[in-house]
Amino acid sequence: FTKLSRMEFLIKKLLSKKLKISIVLGGGNFIRGSSFSNGVVDRVTSDYMGMLGTVINSLALQSNLKKIGVESRVMTAISINRVAEPYIKNKASNHLEKNRVVIFASGTGNPFFSTDTAAVLRASEMKSDIILKGTKVDGIYNKDPVNYSDAKKISQISYSDYLNKDIKVMDATAISLAKDRSLPIIIFSILKSSNILDIVEGKGSYSIIKETK
Repeated sequence: FTKLSRMEFLIKKLLSKKLKISIVLGGGNFIRGSSFSNGVVDRVTSDYMGMLGTVINSLALQSNLKKIGVESRVMTAISINRVAEPYIKNKASNHLEKNRVVIFASGTGNPFFSTDTAAVLRASEMKSDIILKGTKVDGIYNKDPVNYSDAKKISQISYSDYLNKDIKVMDATAISLAKDRSLPIIIFSILKSSNILDIVEGKGSYSIIKETK
């Protein structure tokens, strides 16, 4: 959980800027459902296993936030009442109004839908202004910058161009939903600890997906 423990202080700093913060965590450090369903278990079961992984990560983040005095709530799309609240839209909105960090776990609660899609769905429901998607690189490139030294960064791209170019940073379902809601998405590096703060202040290194005129 080292990545989680690095994030808690950044979240506290963001709260000090009077921002309302909701978080959607993945569970890929435990299991990636689609890659695990290769004959070992069926896809639906493996997707639910992945959802449970997101609950574990969310509880770890909540615990870390509590240690530094940040109040948060974990809300899940699948019922695990002893450890987290069930997701109810109005209740989640109330938590945000009370300056609590809301951590959304277990994706959409349905198999075959990615964490990316869950993030856009929850952001839409919470009427968020923007989505910040943390990855291993600082934005979108025309090819994998890890393997190609001549990869060129795409600082801004429209939803349609993103889909037409078949870019894989986020899945197509998530991008299509964001397009319908005109919800901008910033792609940034989660590995650079200060990057979120820089982005909030209008600086930093990132790519943005939004409608262009």
